[in-house]
Amino acid sequence: IRIASTETNSIQSLENSLDGQLKVIYGDFFRLDPLVTGPVKPPAMCSDKLFETMGVAAVPWRADVPVKVFGILPQKKERNILWRLLFALYECGSIYRCGRVELNIFISEKEYKVLTAKPGDARAYQALTVLWQVGCEIQLLHMEPWSSFVTNLKHGGLAVPKSMWLPNDHLCLVRLTPQQNLFTGGLKPTNSSTFIFMVKQCLVRPKSRLTDRLNSWSLDSDGKLLRELEIPKNAATRDLYPEDYRRLFEALQNSNMFTETWFHDEALESIRNIN
Repeated sequence: IRIASTETNSIQSLENSLDGQLKVIYGDFFRLDPLVTGPVKPPAMCSDKLFETMGVAAVPWRADVPVKVFGILPQKKERNILWRLLFALYECGSIYRCGRVELNIFISEKEYKVLTAKPGDARAYQALTVLWQVGCEIQLLHMEPWSSFVTNLKHGGLAVPKSMWLPNDHLCLVRLTPQQNLFTGGLKPTNSSTFIFMVKQCLVRPKSRLTDRLNSWSLDSDGKLLRELEIPKNAATRDLYPEDYRRLFEALQNSNMFTETWFHDEALESIRNIN
């Protein structure tokens, strides 16, 4: 068993009593691979250094899961961390350089509802939904009421993230296992940033028609591509299933439409700004 943790005192004493069965590594998993230049200081650390210390070697993407991670997302940075993990997943960067790392993480119920939303849900179905559902198998392992946790607020209340539109009464243990077939079609780590940009831009206005969005990019102006994919001409962007977005992206890749327009350059610029 190997644990990366910032709470090392009690765990360190446990390591000393287990005759090598437990290895403690000081660090913060959610500060892996910081976007900085120069030496990285603990608790931040580089994932390649972490896996080297753990003795974990990279495996092919379609191989079994090489590492399982268990943790709790910091509530104030929950959405940012989910996006950062998502970029790492699609680009096979950071922890995903060694293969299909499995995440078992506690997240708020409102974010779990977003990750598992269905097409047409105006409040929950977002770009984050589409991209995580295309990229991973999502399993709910457990739901625990917020009242079960001790709070550190001075007035004694629960430190529960506010949510106006989605239920948020529980902390959810969710398993995110990358799909084995994620990169078996036209989607690849080298073009995944374009796919992410396409999905994000389509769902900026979820009520808008997909046809209008494609026309604004000078893509599929005659609707031929949508007809071939059997996507209704009047379909709103929030009505498409995650796999529809993947099929659309791969069809556009095969047609070379991305390279014939300004779309590709704008996608790269947008991703740089996000990172």
